[in-house]
Amino acid sequence: MSSITEYFSGLFTGIRSLMGGMSVTWKELWTKKVTQQYPENRDTLVISDRFRAELVMPHDENNEHACTSCGICQLNCPNGTINITSEMIETAEGKKKKILSKYSWDLGMCTFCNLCVITCPSDAIKFNNTFENAVFTRSKLIQTLNKEGSKLREKKKETLAPKGE
Repeated sequence: MSSITEYFSGLFTGIRSLMGGMSVTWKELWTKKVTQQYPENRDTLVISDRFRAELVMPHDENNEHACTSCGICQLNCPNGTINITSEMIETAEGKKKKILSKYSWDLGMCTFCNLCVITCPSDAIKFNNTFENAVFTRSKLIQTLNKEGSKLREKKKETLAPKGE
């Protein structure tokens, strides 16, 4: 007699479990889907402003940048993905000045920690949210951020007004 009760008990437990699973399936059938159809929805795709995907050095219309080649970003990078090459020149006034020759960044080694951007004293680099960075060879992941023929943006001299005005 106990084998018959065990049989029906197991049968009803299985049916209850099956109905629970089917109720989840039916609820999921009618909920709104959030799947993105990626290549087709590039025009309507919304990427968060805080998403960090690619390090860039903004240049203005005169092909000038704000990087003073101080090397703080290179020192603070935990993986060594930033490599700054600079050279010393002599200005017209006879002073020695360091200028940027090449600013290279290795996308393949970067952990996107944002330490380089945070510690840059001149706000010369930033992360944008361009996320399509797939390439077939690792050598294409090494990018030169300063453009050909670019130079340091000259700081405008600000005149300080007296406190009473």
